[in-house]
Amino acid sequence: MNLKQLEVFVAVAETGSFSKGAEASFITQSTVSQHISALEQELGVKLLDRTGRGALLTPGGSILLQHARRVLSATSEIERAMNRFKGVEEAALTIGGSNVPANYMIPDALPLIRARFPGLTVTLLQGDSRDVIDMLCREEVEVGIIGSRFDEEGCAFTPLGGDEIRLVAGKSHPWHRKKAIELSELAEGEFILREPGSGTARTVADALARAGFSPERLRVGAILGSNEAVKHAVIGGMGVAFLSDIAVGKELERKELVEIKVKGLTISRRFYLVTRAGRELSPAARAFAGIMEEIHHGGEVPGRSS
Repeated sequence: MNLKQLEVFVAVAETGSFSKGAEASFITQSTVSQHISALEQELGVKLLDRTGRGALLTPGGSILLQHARRVLSATSEIERAMNRFKGVEEAALTIGGSNVPANYMIPDALPLIRARFPGLTVTLLQGDSRDVIDMLCREEVEVGIIGSRFDEEGCAFTPLGGDEIRLVAGKSHPWHRKKAIELSELAEGEFILREPGSGTARTVADALARAGFSPERLRVGAILGSNEAVKHAVIGGMGVAFLSDIAVGKELERKELVEIKVKGLTISRRFYLVTRAGRELSPAARAFAGIMEEIHHGGEVPGRSS
């Protein structure tokens, strides 16, 4: 059976007439008869009796009418759902964000997203950059924003704004009074690091290696899973850390942290919007990606000025 046959059957059953059912279905009466006969043959049940009072439902026809109405109602809901989907109305979108994008960039963009697409509900799943890539590959999220680019087959990366990574210390740290240190002095400090899958950790390690300082020479006091945890440990005097300018801007302004310049070392990076390569985004995902590119494309990520 098919939907058209069910539509014709419901039209005849509700009007009580083959001719009126034909008019309601915009087909000829003979075609109506063919559809009803096809249904009866497939189901092996007589559905309608032709009488002087019109087309009357048989007991089997009454059962089919109940189910046919549910099926046709569900198909109407499908159409409405797809129309909402196409218009980003009452749509739901699940995105992934690594630490800095999830805590700063995406929340900053939410007011604009809500203003333009009030029916769009965004669910954010957070992890480090590697976690977000894995969530994307498992199709748990449709789009992600991360702080490092990976050589990941099947993923497409769109550059967003730039970011500076700064070496920071708390007010009680001995380096607090220094304006700058030599690159070799990094081996004397105790560092609070992010986990290896972090975009910040990867960017710092690559920059140190390019400058001629092996990342393995850093003395590690702790490895923590978020910028906020690292930041609080540094403020508490546990050690120093390389952190995103976006993450420490307010603390630097309040002088809870101080930046330590490292001679010959500048660490910068870009954020990336990552999607599955060759896959078409839903309208909701396209809307989100468009706003993130509009805010951050080719410019500076919101944060403290240099």
